[in-house]
Amino acid sequence: MTRNSKPYALVTGAAGFLGVHVTRHLLAEGRFSVVALDDLSGGFRENLPETAQFVQASINDVELLEDLFRKYKFKYIYHLAAYAAEGLSHFIRRFNYTNNLIGSVNLINEAVKVSAECFVFTSSIAVYGSEEPPMTEGTFPKPEDPYGIAKFAVEMDLRAAHEMFGLNYVIFRPHNVYGEYQNLSDPYRNVIGIFMKQIRQNQPMTIFGDGEQQRAFSYIGDVAPAIARSPCVDGARNEIFNIGADKPYTVNALAQAVADAMDKPNHPRQHLPARNEVLHAYSDHSKARRVFHLEDETTLASGLARMAAWASHVDIRPLEPFSQIEVEKNMPVSWLKHQAQAQ
Repeated sequence: MTRNSKPYALVTGAAGFLGVHVTRHLLAEGRFSVVALDDLSGGFRENLPETAQFVQASINDVELLEDLFRKYKFKYIYHLAAYAAEGLSHFIRRFNYTNNLIGSVNLINEAVKVSAECFVFTSSIAVYGSEEPPMTEGTFPKPEDPYGIAKFAVEMDLRAAHEMFGLNYVIFRPHNVYGEYQNLSDPYRNVIGIFMKQIRQNQPMTIFGDGEQQRAFSYIGDVAPAIARSPCVDGARNEIFNIGADKPYTVNALAQAVADAMDKPNHPRQHLPARNEVLHAYSDHSKARRVFHLEDETTLASGLARMAAWASHVDIRPLEPFSQIEVEKNMPVSWLKHQAQAQ
């Protein structure tokens, strides 16, 4: 370990939406020195506090990871890095498994080698597939897309690493998290960010299908603090937790709520052909509330108001279509248009 009185924590995906918030909470607590790792493929360095030791690199750079773990002997690893585009994962299968599964295994290997105390992993509600909501941690996962499959595989690998090597873990299954510092320029994920960008650019809010799909939308301030403190919470280690909002909304209701928050209540909508997705997905969070002593969740209206205040003034970066599509068959037409713009 380098000369430092505080133990080190590693946050991967630290410049991304969730990573920025977890990093800020860890630094505010003051118990750890934080090494913030990100390849900046979807995150932004300027969102991170200067007190974080930033390393620009990929979790698939095995030699660099070996050097970092050897140097800092990380006590805690917060693995938040992922390309979290569930719907797009059907069309980027190799990229998805390389980054979301193999990259995770690279980190687990290094954590085992340095006898890290705890490995915190953000999985996803996607592991449940189309099981009847609300899903509990006892619901057997049946993921239906490569993103959910990769997340569930990492969960199983962590359990195997715990049994073989004693590596402790905490697994979270968040869903539809939104809030400040979300990337508004990503056309494939984070529907609230997409809606807010479309409103700012005077474009119709685009909705796949009839808009009656149901999701629960989770404000970042209700999720990131629990993730940050989880290794030190009694009863959290070697457990899995659903975390997020309880109340589901249709996408149509969400669109209206976002328009209201952006002070554009009559903003137009455009319905696109339905895509292949789980229609109703939300989970039960009683276990997380009990173990983490969580207070009442932020209401959708309140959370959207906070995000809208930030999103109304932040610079909107140029469109960043994903340029590594592997399969175009059955891809939504609107996404194919994004790809054409990327050429």
